[in-house]
Amino acid sequence: MYVIICGAGKVGWNLARELLAKDQEVTLIESERRRYLTVEQELEHAVQYGDATELWILERAGIQRADLVIAVTGDDEDNILICQVAKEKYLCQRIVARVNNPRNLPHFKLLGIQPAVSATDLILRLIEHEVPQYGLVHLLALEEERLEIIELEVADGAPAAGKRVGEVTLPEGSLIISVLPKGGGGIVPKADTVIAAGDEVLLILDPGLEPAITAQFSPNGRG
Repeated sequence: MYVIICGAGKVGWNLARELLAKDQEVTLIESERRRYLTVEQELEHAVQYGDATELWILERAGIQRADLVIAVTGDDEDNILICQVAKEKYLCQRIVARVNNPRNLPHFKLLGIQPAVSATDLILRLIEHEVPQYGLVHLLALEEERLEIIELEVADGAPAAGKRVGEVTLPEGSLIISVLPKGGGGIVPKADTVIAAGDEVLLILDPGLEPAITAQFSPNGRG
């Protein structure tokens, strides 16, 4: 696999290092001269100096044959532009963009730049996962497939508590894919698997079904 990484900050440098260790072909592009010289001492020919928003720089790096383009500069506008050019002009099938400001995430999605990764958003999801009172946790959004994976804790008095998986009333377009008992571990449930209060339940669903699903796992059916 040939990977072009734009931005040799800590993220880009470490990505390049790890991919090279896995015997992947990598070109890392950095526009700041001093940073380039620092990284070049380790990565040598795998790093190039230049502004990855310029076409000739991308072409010099061989974007025409790139299997994956990763934009992890510190500027969201640059990351958007790099990914748009890679996707639309050079028909690169796989792109990954870093989102520095989570407020810009909708712009990436609007322009079809996916996956777009926001460290702030990922940390917030981890906080939600570790703090039970947050309730529903969005684990994964599959944008192209229009599917989501969510996690819910079963509350005391919830309609689903004490029921078998096959007895839980769920809207069409949703499916329980795992039950994680309160004591630890996880199972792929069968229709007769009993859901207890305190268990965590993973579901895959069509977007927009969260309120109807949450009601089954909330106290007294309150969504």
